[in-house]
Amino acid sequence: MLKNLTGSAIAGALGGFNAHASNIVSAVYLATGQDPAQNIESSHCITMMEAINDGKDLHVSVTMPSIEVGTVGGGTQLASQSACLNLLGVKGANREAPGSNARQLASVVAGSVLAGELSLMSAIAAGQLVKSHMKYNRSNKDVTTVASF
Repeated sequence: MLKNLTGSAIAGALGGFNAHASNIVSAVYLATGQDPAQNIESSHCITMMEAINDGKDLHVSVTMPSIEVGTVGGGTQLASQSACLNLLGVKGANREAPGSNARQLASVVAGSVLAGELSLMSAIAAGQLVKSHMKYNRSNKDVTTVASF
């Protein structure tokens, strides 16, 4: 609650209260040939976590009302992006159920965001996020020196 709701509100977040939905949306969009500019609308997300069953379980959900995706045209025709859509089983138009491939891709985006949100919040709760940043990047580098070219 503090990270996703209060933290996002204090930061002046527009379009949602989440840990890092836009990072996941961007990754899936680049992999599947979507327009990366649509990340702004498509990353509107509210992540909720609530204890259930007398605190024995945690219910995690994401609400994403405006995921904009397509499975035909544009970047979906690029070789790697087309292969990714094919791997997901949503490449091209579905002739029997028009729009169903795009709806399925939107579900993939939301599911990916849910996994990413759970992963990041778990790392924060376990105290691992800062530790991993310090270990793998920020603690051993002198960022005060300027490189000359």
